[in-house]
Amino acid sequence: MSAPGTTSGRQMLSFGLNNRDTAFAVGVALVLGMLFVPLPPAVLDLALACSLSVSVLILMVALWIPKPLEFNSFPTLLLVVTMLRLSLNVSSTRLILSEGHTGTHAAGGVIEGFSRFIVGGDFIIGIVIFAILVVINFVVITKGSTRIAEVSARFSLDAMPGKQMAIDADLGSGLIDEAQAKARRKELEDESGFFGAMDGASKFVRGDAVAGIIITLINVVGGILIGVLSHGMSLGAAANNYTVLTIGDGLVTQIPALIVSLAAGLIVTKGGTVGAVNEAILSQLGRFPKAMFMAAGLLAMIGLLPGFPTLVFFALSAALVGLGIVMRRHAADEADRGAREAAAAEQAEAKGEDSVQDKMRIDDLRLDLGANLVPLLTRPDAALPGKIKSLRNLFAQDFGFVLPPVRIKDEAALPSNSYAILVQGVEAARGELRANAMMVINPAGSDIDLPGERTREPTFGLDAVWIDPSQVDLAEQKGYTVVDPESVATTHLTEVIKEHMPELLTYGAVQDLVEGLERSYQKLVSDISAPTPQILLQHVLQSLLTERVSIRNLPLIVEAVAEITRQTSNVTMVTEHVRQKLANQICRALMDPQGFVPVITLSAAWDREFSESVRVNGDQRNFLMSPQRVQEFILAARKVIQTFAQRDEWPALMVGPEVRSNVRGMMERVSPMTPVISHAEIHRKASLRTVGTVET
Repeated sequence: MSAPGTTSGRQMLSFGLNNRDTAFAVGVALVLGMLFVPLPPAVLDLALACSLSVSVLILMVALWIPKPLEFNSFPTLLLVVTMLRLSLNVSSTRLILSEGHTGTHAAGGVIEGFSRFIVGGDFIIGIVIFAILVVINFVVITKGSTRIAEVSARFSLDAMPGKQMAIDADLGSGLIDEAQAKARRKELEDESGFFGAMDGASKFVRGDAVAGIIITLINVVGGILIGVLSHGMSLGAAANNYTVLTIGDGLVTQIPALIVSLAAGLIVTKGGTVGAVNEAILSQLGRFPKAMFMAAGLLAMIGLLPGFPTLVFFALSAALVGLGIVMRRHAADEADRGAREAAAAEQAEAKGEDSVQDKMRIDDLRLDLGANLVPLLTRPDAALPGKIKSLRNLFAQDFGFVLPPVRIKDEAALPSNSYAILVQGVEAARGELRANAMMVINPAGSDIDLPGERTREPTFGLDAVWIDPSQVDLAEQKGYTVVDPESVATTHLTEVIKEHMPELLTYGAVQDLVEGLERSYQKLVSDISAPTPQILLQHVLQSLLTERVSIRNLPLIVEAVAEITRQTSNVTMVTEHVRQKLANQICRALMDPQGFVPVITLSAAWDREFSESVRVNGDQRNFLMSPQRVQEFILAARKVIQTFAQRDEWPALMVGPEVRSNVRGMMERVSPMTPVISHAEIHRKASLRTVGTVET
């Protein structure tokens, strides 16, 4: 049966571990309380011992952490332990000045122990040792650590843009994925914040050293005055008592301060070295056995000089020779192991290159660059990877569609100034760029009055000119649009992706979208009344993306699909039902700056003829209209649409809900940019404005 005190101690420890935030707050409050509340000698002894223990613990952690960032709480901890030492200084000063006349035991056993052990009964020796410790801490360790922290913080901040660009380049080229890029950016931010905090935290140590000197002087002078004037002590007795106590107090606080300063120095001096301090230092010193042999020879020569202890230097020389032999053998073993691992890696890589799976793997999206365009990817200020990365955010926001990573690679088979865009292994588009020139386009459409290489903008086929970058200001003064080659390629890639979004929305992509939903909606997907619910959902989403309708509101789409599939699983009818549920979204996307939805309507004759051409047979809707009449409708509709297309305006063509999908199929080849909506897709709050009518 355990003692009551033991049980109580265990309960307190258990409470502290389970409520660490509360325990830490209480501890900080106690530290602040020591500034104002007198402590008995026994409690002061415990607090001083805890201060020394915490300092040693911090030093051990600093020795063993592989990277400085793994101890990023160090600046905060440094402030807390500094405040702890200062609070203890105040408490010990209160005891020394009030009870010092009673003897050297007045401030507790820890201070007396330090004074007797280190001072040795002579307070002059104690003063010298205390002064040396202060100089070592303040002038050597703290000053050097502060300077390193300042430089590290400045260099870390200056290097951040370049490192972020490197992360974006790796992400754009497919070397890392989004999660790895996010982790590297987080590490970069933590590193900058850590060294900035260390720069400020180093000032705590300097201030602590200065405060220690001032407190020591106050204790000595004030103690002697109190002993002589208040307690009638002789000057010699007062000087002996109060100086011994003060030196003991100074040592018991300066030694933990020196330990913490050493820990701070070890952390900031690690730099980019990875591994514990002993591993990093010994492994790097051990790489050069010849240096150890040379050092051993020098020690042996010093031992032969007259007056030097020959035995000591010869013993050290022999130890270095033996260590050098061991390290040389270890280096040889490491080299052999590295060679074996490299050979095994080469074999695995060669085997991987020859594997059938690698040869069959197809990138969903790939951008191939000719030889002259490779600098767009490799130069230090390369903007192409970052621009392509931004496409993923653009499509996610505008269409609710997460693009697969775009792989960028050089392709020797391409002409040197050409690039090719491949969708699922098939070339979808090709264009030409000039890596060191700027493209100029005249928005008015007239000739461009600038010297340069005449060309055509690859996305929309506009007349353009490649000019030297030095002429950019002149081109902008003339009102021309100036575009860098990265933006030309990115714009082309954007349009190609928009055309092929249905192909890129694979089963795996739909699976990822569904897994991103809340659990209730995932259950709703599985409850869709269809033989393969997810395949049906994929086809519906692909149909929406074909007409560039955003699928971002996936929960509403899932609800609409689950609702209509109780009646039919026909993809066309399901899609039309989903579009009606997305009426508000569709109308919002079509609104002009004035808040109206511009529409082109059908004449009564066309409307009636379309309605009569529909034949419903169960789930199937057949559209029966003669090819001649279809052609006549297309010509009539295109005539109206072209009047707006010349001004880059694309009003929606509004038709009956039963024929909307059929009319969209007619218009897809002649005017794919024209939205086709039905009356059922007009939201109740949308304001229509008829801008044209398709006449017979």
